[in-house]
Amino acid sequence: MSLPGCCAGRIPISAWVTYVEENVSEILTFYRLPRERHKHLKGTDMLERLREEIKRQTQAVRIFPHTESRLRLIPALAVETHEGWLEEHRHLNTGLLAEHERELLRRLEEAG
Repeated sequence: MSLPGCCAGRIPISAWVTYVEENVSEILTFYRLPRERHKHLKGTDMLERLREEIKRQTQAVRIFPHTESRLRLIPALAVETHEGWLEEHRHLNTGLLAEHERELLRRLEEAG
């Protein structure tokens, strides 16, 4: 049996089951984060903004002399955007995550 849709016939279900069993903690990371963060993590606004910026910058260049020049520009734009996100703290409030982690540690100490 294989998965429906875009993966139909490409990846057997047994491979997916094995992957999920081996990586269940990473797959469920979303649920260990504070509920207040869920709405930001579910959205794709950040990725859409990055995609639009890459599109805008590559259209400004118009013609790339070779593939390597494009491969240098796009990661540079991604790094620049990432640094902007870190400075803004608008989407990823590290203080809230640190507070959540302290609360989890406190609960573990109480339980142990």
